[in-house]
Amino acid sequence: MKIAIAGYGNLGRGVEAAVTNANDMELVGIFTRRDPTTVTVATDTPVFAWNELGERAANIDVIVICGGSATDLPNQTPELARLTCVVDSFDTHANIPQHFANVDAVAKEAGTLGVISCGWDPGLFSLARLYASAALPNGADYTFWGRGVSQGHSDAIRRIPGVVDARQYTVPVEAAVEAARSGNNPELTTREKHTRECFVVAEEGADLAVIEQAIVTMPNYFADYDTTVTFISQEELDANHKGLPHGGTVIRSGHTGLNDEFADTVEFSLTLDSNPYFTGSVLASVARAAHRMHANGEVGARTMFDIPPALLSPLSAEELRAHLM
Repeated sequence: MKIAIAGYGNLGRGVEAAVTNANDMELVGIFTRRDPTTVTVATDTPVFAWNELGERAANIDVIVICGGSATDLPNQTPELARLTCVVDSFDTHANIPQHFANVDAVAKEAGTLGVISCGWDPGLFSLARLYASAALPNGADYTFWGRGVSQGHSDAIRRIPGVVDARQYTVPVEAAVEAARSGNNPELTTREKHTRECFVVAEEGADLAVIEQAIVTMPNYFADYDTTVTFISQEELDANHKGLPHGGTVIRSGHTGLNDEFADTVEFSLTLDSNPYFTGSVLASVARAAHRMHANGEVGARTMFDIPPALLSPLSAEELRAHLM
């Protein structure tokens, strides 16, 4: 299957590595909004200008879109779904229903398939919550992220006027994690579960108070959390915050039995040395599934909830039953 990457930042590099390592995929192009001659990629994949996607779409089975959720994906995913099948990692949870509807309308009209909000959360963690709640209906879900760098939140900060660069760390509150594991089903607010730490490089002469206020009041990103903003130099950011680790845990606790006499806890965790490279690997697996689903006649928008698990894997059904069942 022929895969293209739209957008070549950290996530694009992660997808590049995953697709290159997949025996059933061919990376046919990387598309960028920058001057292609200035973009150096890790493989021998050709680099094209973004506006060439239309003329080259006939040679692409799936475009993996690697833009940011704040301002890129709401426009890029519907736009590119007019051309061929697409996969994105849109992660603004509150806006997923509207994003789904927008992509669904375009993809149905164009006869393509668009799988949105793929990655590990939303994505694998979404599936963990679904499976755990289906098996343990009398219970409560708790999701904790980090400590790690959120690419989407860091990107949202970088879009603020006066910001040169930024890293945002999501930090779980340990007392809240232990409360979730206790089996007592505590009611925890968003603010009680996580804090957010922002390290920001500002333009010379920028109003730091204005930037900080724009961050801590940003809806869907920081407004509901205790957020600290620390302004540092580019040199300090590069030296101390270069990596992109992340991870997290989904916990569901509840009870089974006729009289709720049995306490049960389900837990699914990730520890990631590189958030974008792991996310890129998930996106590549979803691209495989999208291609197969479209080949079977499916059109419109989908999420990972709608993908039969076997379609994500390069293994045959017989191999899956023999080795993973």
